[in-house]
Amino acid sequence: MPESANSYTLREFIPYEPKDDEEYMNEAQLDHFKNLLLSWKLELMEEVDRTVSHMKDEAANFPDPADRASQEEEFSLELRTRDRERKLIKKIDKTLELVEKDDYGFCDACGVEIGIRRLEARPTATLCVDCKTIDEIKEKQTMG
Repeated sequence: MPESANSYTLREFIPYEPKDDEEYMNEAQLDHFKNLLLSWKLELMEEVDRTVSHMKDEAANFPDPADRASQEEEFSLELRTRDRERKLIKKIDKTLELVEKDDYGFCDACGVEIGIRRLEARPTATLCVDCKTIDEIKEKQTMG
């Protein structure tokens, strides 16, 4: 079963263990997150390749309308998932640019450290927990 674009399991993920006197977002941490992002991107791209192969192999012209509809619905669901993953790959690429510029790991809104554990949970995060919470509250208020 394909994984959703919002969850991922990296094959060989090892959490980063910061040393007591270590500076936040030092070279070792940046390397850790760069590798994490590249691995995630690779897994997503492999999933795209699997989808293309699956759709080519499974494409059939079923005479039964119910079978044809089921296949079309399956393909539609896969394509929507791949579209979300394509957008996520773009987000990963933008995040990799931040890593390269040494501008990764800090909140876009207030400038504080986002935190290693939060970034491991969501490597493309650009807001600290507090700013993200405020952002979500504002979104709920405007959405009604």
